[in-house]
Amino acid sequence: MQISSPASSFGQRYNRREGVRVVKQVQAPQIRQLAGIPDTLLLWDIDRTLLTTAGVSREMYSLAFESLTGIASTVVADTAGRTEFEIMNELFRGNAIGADRSWLPTDIEQVLVDSLTQMQIELARRGSALPGAESALRTLAEIPSIFQSVLTGNVRRNAAIKLATFGLDGWLDLSVGAYGSDGKARWELVDLARQRAGGKYRRAFDADSTIIVGDTPKDVEAGLLGGAKTIAVASGTSSVQTLLDAGADYAIESLDSTEAFVRAIVELRRG
Repeated sequence: MQISSPASSFGQRYNRREGVRVVKQVQAPQIRQLAGIPDTLLLWDIDRTLLTTAGVSREMYSLAFESLTGIASTVVADTAGRTEFEIMNELFRGNAIGADRSWLPTDIEQVLVDSLTQMQIELARRGSALPGAESALRTLAEIPSIFQSVLTGNVRRNAAIKLATFGLDGWLDLSVGAYGSDGKARWELVDLARQRAGGKYRRAFDADSTIIVGDTPKDVEAGLLGGAKTIAVASGTSSVQTLLDAGADYAIESLDSTEAFVRAIVELRRG
């Protein structure tokens, strides 16, 4: 189902949640829609859902590859919906690095973090939060029964760097998220995040109360296989129709209309 509607105006309100104390703007009409919604775990994809790196991520993987192997990569990896380790493995294969990689440094994750840290100024210069991302995070952070974190292919520290670079980290509890560094298939990360959030907040999150928000068919697949609802956002390379065909419960053009996004959550949680 495709949703579209105009954006709403903002009011001011102060909010404090566990570990997060911020001043933010609130969309009163959306708050009213979400009032009384059952406990919900909202797991956000990061790249092309909340923000764009404008090509910096691809350059970072090439830098990490060269740091690990001492040679420049001759291929560009497909990054959409994949973990950072999957992306690096594609670069290894594409550059004829064989299955025996015992000669490589063992801490590939640290090399990925070092590479992104080295490029963080460039990330801030070229990248940006996507339209509506901050508004959506900010609005949902007002609802005590909605718990926001991430389900991402980024290793944990790179996820934190990207979100902090664009001021999006304060709306999310990254301690209960699931990451590419957790070493699991993307769909397996769903239950891992559920366990972490359930343990911290003492809630029982299940397939009905877990919603994944992402921009690729792989995000949708993670929900289908991992047991979660999905709201797909056509802010990446996939169209609304492609995302619906992949099995998304809802698909919207962008997060630019917080009203449309909130309506999708309400319909998924209240039927």
